[in-house]
Amino acid sequence: MDVVFLSPQYPPEMPHFTRGLAEVGVRVLGIADTPYGSLPADVRRYLSDYLQVPSIMDEDDVLQRATEWLRNRRTPIDKVLANWEPVMMLAARMSEAWGLPGMSSDAVLGFRDKRVMKERVEAAGLRSPRSERVTSAAEVYAAAERIGYPLVIKPIAGAGSADTYKVDDLGQLAAIIRKLERVPEAIVEEYIEGEELTYDTICIGGEPVYENVVQYFPKPLEGRSQEWISPAQLSVRDLSQPSIQKGITLGRGVMKALGMGDGYTHMEWFLTPKGEAVFGEIACRAGGAKLVDMMNYTSDVDLYREWARVVCHGTFEGQSERKYNVGVVFKRAKGRGVITRIDGLHEFRRLHGDHLLEETLSRPGTARRDWKQTLLSDGYLTFRHPDWSTAQRIAWDAATRITMYAQ
Repeated sequence: MDVVFLSPQYPPEMPHFTRGLAEVGVRVLGIADTPYGSLPADVRRYLSDYLQVPSIMDEDDVLQRATEWLRNRRTPIDKVLANWEPVMMLAARMSEAWGLPGMSSDAVLGFRDKRVMKERVEAAGLRSPRSERVTSAAEVYAAAERIGYPLVIKPIAGAGSADTYKVDDLGQLAAIIRKLERVPEAIVEEYIEGEELTYDTICIGGEPVYENVVQYFPKPLEGRSQEWISPAQLSVRDLSQPSIQKGITLGRGVMKALGMGDGYTHMEWFLTPKGEAVFGEIACRAGGAKLVDMMNYTSDVDLYREWARVVCHGTFEGQSERKYNVGVVFKRAKGRGVITRIDGLHEFRRLHGDHLLEETLSRPGTARRDWKQTLLSDGYLTFRHPDWSTAQRIAWDAATRITMYAQ
């Protein structure tokens, strides 16, 4: 097969997907706005051809340039693929323009536009937070009055927790509106109390062939707004729990309502104190923040390669047995400037070294990263354990026993 893969080098997980495509026998034609010579070596080695464009975000220009680039190829293109949120619609438009199989742009719109998404989910009778689309400060104030506080404001086409804010009262609203001045469209929605989890899948024809649930500690919105927090996330080994099954049932309904095809989905959902599963949002691509790696460690599988097998050959051959609860804890140094020391890491290794999979903490002498711009912050620790309570304890120790300092 000859497959166009958009943005094969970014975000950081994409080189693994590029490798996965090559490993299932696909000729990978990459398109991005990075010069070929600047691509990582582990991307270049798996590419059969490459087109550099001025901006991968300029959909019309990319479509035109790619059409010209491929016009005289001896072998036709079989598919256009993507796994990064901002280029999912471009992949759908290219598939439609070239008459190739794949999800339609209308289906992708349901995963990309949060208001359209919620309308379609609600039309299927599934519980979703009350919400309204807004394009001006006046509309924000009016929507807030109708929905009530606390509420959440976020971009219509955003990803993750970027530019997402919880608003507790009218007094906070003006300051938040100023922060969103560069966002052309936003959504104002009801704030849901409770735990926040994910439902991640790989699907064939909208039917999941691999499923996973991750719980956040604390909610991502809180973790991204408080600098002192070490955000943690744990994959749930036992998906048979009644509370977890509620989210899985909800997720399957959401995918059906939105017309999911082949590939990854990443959904956020809430479990309220009353035990109700409430839809948050969903994307038709893989989750970031180490989520694919967590799933790989959960089942000892390579889901980068299995995704490629699914979207190119329509089969899944990976291991689905759930062996471990897997945790990732992201660390942020205290202070500004250059990291000077790390306390508690030696003790953590002594206590939990047998379960530690990855440790990427920035070492003394390294400039501290901007925690608002990257969830990975100043490094992370990945671990796993078959017992849930033990995995929670390891996460707690990683969050509280290890302290990084900068000055």
